[in-house]
Amino acid sequence: MSRVCELTGKGPMSGNNISHANNKTRRRFLPNLNDVTLISDVLNQSFKLRVSAAGLRTVDHRGGLDAFLMKASDAELSSNALKIKKAILKAQAAA
Repeated sequence: MSRVCELTGKGPMSGNNISHANNKTRRRFLPNLNDVTLISDVLNQSFKLRVSAAGLRTVDHRGGLDAFLMKASDAELSSNALKIKKAILKAQAAA
């Protein structure tokens, strides 16, 4: 399982540990990923996603999973999130 947010595309970054003696060693900064269940209002269905804490706040700020996916670019979404987005678009077109 990769350490990448399914909604925002946020992944690991690299940097340095710097000791008191100013020794520098490489390290990784991992995103704060959580397994969450988000509910789609249009589809009346819940989806399990691996989302960063920052991504979860953004979903809440934009008004839910449906609104977030409509604004998000396809390049940063995972394949699972893209399937959900296409299903939402199809359901909205039918309604």
